[in-house]
Amino acid sequence: MTSTQQPSGTPDFPDPDEGTPVWLKDFPHTSAGEDAVTRRAFTRYLIAGSGVFAASTLGAAVWTSLRDLDSGTPAPLINLDELAEGETHLFRYPGPDDPAILIHLPGGSLVAYSQKCTHLGCVVFFEPELTELVCPCHEGIFDPTTGDPTAGPPERPLPSIALEIRDNMIWALGIQR
Repeated sequence: MTSTQQPSGTPDFPDPDEGTPVWLKDFPHTSAGEDAVTRRAFTRYLIAGSGVFAASTLGAAVWTSLRDLDSGTPAPLINLDELAEGETHLFRYPGPDDPAILIHLPGGSLVAYSQKCTHLGCVVFFEPELTELVCPCHEGIFDPTTGDPTAGPPERPLPSIALEIRDNMIWALGIQR
């Protein structure tokens, strides 16, 4: 292949009339070692990268399952006389960033749950007319007597909070996961 002689200071390019691909005319630059990565080497890099991602995901899952979750310490919530049947009391438990809901169900039973939906963590609220806990984000519905999901995308029940009445005061004893 012959090259046309250019004035000094400009590179020699192949003659475009001698079968040079169009892309080579547009991008005449090459990098050193561009042929050094073979398909086999690229596949090895791909498999190694996938292995690193899989190992880090497994490590995160193991760490999450082994960490100690705060189950809370006993804490007074509200006087029983202040919570009528069918009403709710919102509180923070076990920590200041953990929303929770206490429900005085029709029939007199008391239940308390974490207010974080088990689907994506949105705050659930009690709908007294329907007697159900509702997550407004994706229309998840929970049974207020058990905390189990009855409709929508949530698959796990709400974490319940153990309760006890001491001297007419309702106490939260701890999270039951």
